[in-house]
Amino acid sequence: MDSQTIVAPMTPSGVSAVAALRVSGAHVRDVVARLFGNERLENLKAREACLGTARDPQSGKLIDSLLYIFFEGPNSYTGEDVLELYPHGNPLIVRDLLQAIRGLDGVRLAEPGEFTRRAFLNGKMDLTQAESVADVIHSANRAELENAHRLLGGALSKKIAALASQVKDISARLELDVDFAEEEADPDFAGWEARFVAVRESIQQILNSFHGKASLSRLPLAVLYGAPNAGKSSLVNALLGEDRVLVSNVPGTTRDFVEVRLFLPGGEIRLVDTAGIAAQATDELDALSQKKSREILEEADMKILVLDGALRKCRSREGELASRHSREGKIASRRSRDGELASRHSREGELAPRHSREGELASRHSREGENLRTSTFADMANNADLVVYSKSDLRASPDRNGASPIPDGGLSVSSKTGEGLDALRQAMNATLFKQSADAEDLWITSEREKACLEDALAGIDRALDLLRNNPAVELLAFEMQVVRRALQSITGEISSEDILQSIFAGFCIGK
Repeated sequence: MDSQTIVAPMTPSGVSAVAALRVSGAHVRDVVARLFGNERLENLKAREACLGTARDPQSGKLIDSLLYIFFEGPNSYTGEDVLELYPHGNPLIVRDLLQAIRGLDGVRLAEPGEFTRRAFLNGKMDLTQAESVADVIHSANRAELENAHRLLGGALSKKIAALASQVKDISARLELDVDFAEEEADPDFAGWEARFVAVRESIQQILNSFHGKASLSRLPLAVLYGAPNAGKSSLVNALLGEDRVLVSNVPGTTRDFVEVRLFLPGGEIRLVDTAGIAAQATDELDALSQKKSREILEEADMKILVLDGALRKCRSREGELASRHSREGKIASRRSRDGELASRHSREGELAPRHSREGELASRHSREGENLRTSTFADMANNADLVVYSKSDLRASPDRNGASPIPDGGLSVSSKTGEGLDALRQAMNATLFKQSADAEDLWITSEREKACLEDALAGIDRALDLLRNNPAVELLAFEMQVVRRALQSITGEISSEDILQSIFAGFCIGK
């Protein structure tokens, strides 16, 4: 192991109230003496927070008044002597402090992941736990974070250790049979297949839990869509608690989709506000905007249809869509008996021209409604994961028959008063962050661990094939050694310098 002492910031660059730096190695006590004076070194106690004035060892210039904590090895993160310093979060202070420590003999800047690498090499954690440190830092939602904590706590390590022990017992028995092969005419293989199959099932179960980091790092996508001026942009602003998206009473204000980040109880998501979708585009730009809206809908993990709840006739989804997209926008609240007959006759192709105003409106309503029902937008409406009725503060009261203005299954919200926003967040969270039936389930995210498990699975498959077709005890013993080495590679009992380098190179500098 490298005998040099290493130092690096633990916090990202930028202005903050407090920053943090970590020093690890044999020269930690010298660092304390050179920064704070020999008197502080004489009174140094492990795990005790101390306030001190750090000065440049070369010039004696004041760097900062800061808090520091000493951890004596092996009772530290790396297993070595460790010093953690907490200066004010001014980047100039952090840089000066870092330069002052690096300037001391035997101290250098840490490489990415070197602190965790030293923790692994010093036996503070195994390789699966070391890899999970990065998962804890970079988890994008609560389920991933909880899984990373289970891995860091050794849940996978215990599974692998139990499985490796089981394979070790089988290998020991097989190798014993090899030693006495000349004395026994036919080794007794009764019951071996069941033991091999049990090992295979355990390996396959862990392997099936693999979730690639690429899929985990992708934030869930929720898309708001609907007719122009339905209240989508106002709803986005209300969910964010800020005026992030331009809002206007003029339909078609949003011409391109706008993506924002929204934090839900389960984690962070991408929320997209799209341009309004109508039965017919008003111009070429509007047509392009609607095309963009349809494209982003294809990528959505959750499609949220936003309808204007201020319109009185919203007893069914189809009725709401038809009323919202009628040319006059008022016909849905006036269905006379003549209008219903005219609509029915229009669908059957038997409607004669009418010259009265009521007949003209009814005919127009029929044509627009029929066009809407056969449009792409109507098809997308049927695929909505959630229907939200906006502007509840403007909604009319129930009609004389006591019918509710909101159909069953819809969610009523108001961007102005905040009504229904919590329910909307809960619905989005439930859809985008589905909870596992077993809270103790875990999954692996490392491609390296996956490859090791695949090697172990291939070895046990070869052993099963030999057992069934050519039960040569020497070959069986060899294949079980392959399985055992593959499992030991997962936790790092067997590892190479190249493997360690590839694992820790992806860590941040201060970890």
